[in-house]
Amino acid sequence: MNLEPVAQNLVFGLFVGGLYGIAAVGLSLVFGVQKVLNVAHGSLIMLGGYASFWIFTWYGIDPFLAIAITGPLLFAFGLVLYFGLFRFVTRLREEERIKNSLLISFGLTLVLENVAIQLWTADERAITTSYAGEGTTIGDIAFPYTRVAGLIVAAICVFALHAFLTRTFAGKAIRATSEDWEAASLMGINVQRTYAVAFAIGTALAGIAGALVGVSYLIAPSIGLAWTLKALVVVVLAGMGSIMGAFFAGVLLGLAEALSIYVFGTSYREVVGLVLFVLVLLVRPQGLFGRR
Repeated sequence: MNLEPVAQNLVFGLFVGGLYGIAAVGLSLVFGVQKVLNVAHGSLIMLGGYASFWIFTWYGIDPFLAIAITGPLLFAFGLVLYFGLFRFVTRLREEERIKNSLLISFGLTLVLENVAIQLWTADERAITTSYAGEGTTIGDIAFPYTRVAGLIVAAICVFALHAFLTRTFAGKAIRATSEDWEAASLMGINVQRTYAVAFAIGTALAGIAGALVGVSYLIAPSIGLAWTLKALVVVVLAGMGSIMGAFFAGVLLGLAEALSIYVFGTSYREVVGLVLFVLVLLVRPQGLFGRR
C-alpha cells in the first residue's frame, strides 16, 4: 500500500484541524465563562472573513497581517454585542442562560447573514494572495505556505490566550468568574466587565478564525451555520469551557476526517464529526479534556 497519499491527507487534516480549533476556542471561552451558547459564532467568523477580504482588496494588506486589524475590529464589535444584547442574558439564572442565549444568538445569526447579503451580495469571494498555491515539499508531501501559516497563527493565538488566562490579573479574573461568579464578585472582581472582556475576546478569536478561513476557503454570507456546527462539535469533543482542549480536539477532528476518507469515502467525511460527537456524549459526557 502506498502510504504517501495517506500521509498527505493527514497533513491536510492537521491544517484543517487547526482551523477547527481556532474556530471553536472563542465559543468555548464564552460558554465556559458566561454559560452563554452563542450560535451566532459562525456568523462572526464570516464577518472576520469579509473584513480580511476587504482589507486585502482595498488596501493590499496581506491577510495574515490584516489579523492585527480584524482582531481588534471584532473585539470592539463583541463589546457592542455584549452590552447591546447578551448583558441581559447574564443577569438570569445559569440554567436559563443557555435557552435565552440560543434564542438571541439565533436571531443575531439571521440578522448578520441578511446584512452581509445586502452589503456584499450572496456571491462567494476568495482571498488570493501572490503566494497562493505555492509551498514546499518534504519527501513527496506538499506543505502549502498559506496552510502552514494558518496553522502557525492559530496555534500562536491559542497559546497566547492560554498565557493571558493563566499569567495576567485580567485572565485570572476571567477564570475565577467562570468557576464561581458570586465568589469572584465578593473578592472585588467586576463580574460584568469580566463577562464583557471574555465575550469580546471570543468574538475577536472568531474574527481571526474568519481571516484564516478566508485564505483557505471561499467566503459567503451562508458559511456561518456550517462553522457554528463544526465549532459546537469540537467544543463538545473537548469539553465545555476547555480552551486548550478545544484546539487539540479541533486538530483531532481534522485528522479523523482525513483518515475517514480511506474507510468510508469522501461523501461520508462530514458524518465522522457527528459520530464522534455522539460517542463522546455517551462515553465521556464531560469531553475528552474536561473534568467531572
